[in-house]
Amino acid sequence: MYAQMVKSTGEGVRSLDEMDPQERAFQERIDAGGKIEPKDWMPEGYRKNLIRQIGQHAHSEIVGQLPEGNWITRAPTLERKAILLAKVQDEAGHGLYLYCAAETLGITRDEMFEALHEGRMKYSSIFNYPTLTWADMGAVGWLVDGAAIMNQVPLQRTSYGPYARAMVRICKEESFHQRQGFDIMMKMCKGTDAQKKMAQDALNRFWYPSLMMFGPSDKDSVHSAQSMAWKIKMNTNDELRQKFVDQTVPQAEYLGLTIPDDTLAWNEEKGGYDFAEPDWNEFFEVLKGNGPCNHDRLNARKTAWEDNAWVRDGMLAHARKRRAAKVAAE
Repeated sequence: MYAQMVKSTGEGVRSLDEMDPQERAFQERIDAGGKIEPKDWMPEGYRKNLIRQIGQHAHSEIVGQLPEGNWITRAPTLERKAILLAKVQDEAGHGLYLYCAAETLGITRDEMFEALHEGRMKYSSIFNYPTLTWADMGAVGWLVDGAAIMNQVPLQRTSYGPYARAMVRICKEESFHQRQGFDIMMKMCKGTDAQKKMAQDALNRFWYPSLMMFGPSDKDSVHSAQSMAWKIKMNTNDELRQKFVDQTVPQAEYLGLTIPDDTLAWNEEKGGYDFAEPDWNEFFEVLKGNGPCNHDRLNARKTAWEDNAWVRDGMLAHARKRRAAKVAAE
């Protein structure tokens, strides 16, 4: 998930006593576990924050198709091609659910695409890394979709109804994606020495970018508090990152692979692994557009948008004709 570094209102979290009656009633409804629906009153900051988060999530699903779509024709068997094709189609569907959810907040899909193309909206940093070998398809499914699930499962309980409901199906499909990736890694690790070496190389390259998917350390994440108060974010970045590491390390051991972290060690006292932080300078550089594939990914999206303008124009013309025919019939 893909929503990293979503900026909130910039204001601190206010107590119920500091809110006006309408805001207090809104917050109390959220605190009681109620869902906010599109026609309900909501603070402007809540609406804008949700648009940023859902929009970034939708863009990540759509851009995330690019590194995997590149491997559909090169997958090693017909079965692997079919599975990867289905996965890429799933990701497109996730993007569409999420764009629909964001549209209920008063923004159009065209406005969201325009913001993406102009760099005003982001997508997950992980998709700015190249997929160099078939083993990378395993690492992406296992680690990237694994991290996504860790982020997304709690969002099924988020306070905004359309977003929470969209996440139910998305999470079910993402769990298949994670298992598909792990299955690829298992086959590679049980194969030849060269195949296992390829799997280890993929793990080495995707481990730290996967840890970055949860966003910066809590001590540097200045926007989480308000999002958590509004329940559009359910866990802190560090909580989710720790959970991901604790779940993934035993899986790597089962595969016979080594996590590329010399400091990795089980901490009996906290009941989890101690591990090295990613290079946060690299993370911020990728967010700024200086990652290995930022330029290619964004250009691919812009080209797809411009080359397919005729499809949108045709559909709009068809809709206008149908409306005109309906009016004439009345």
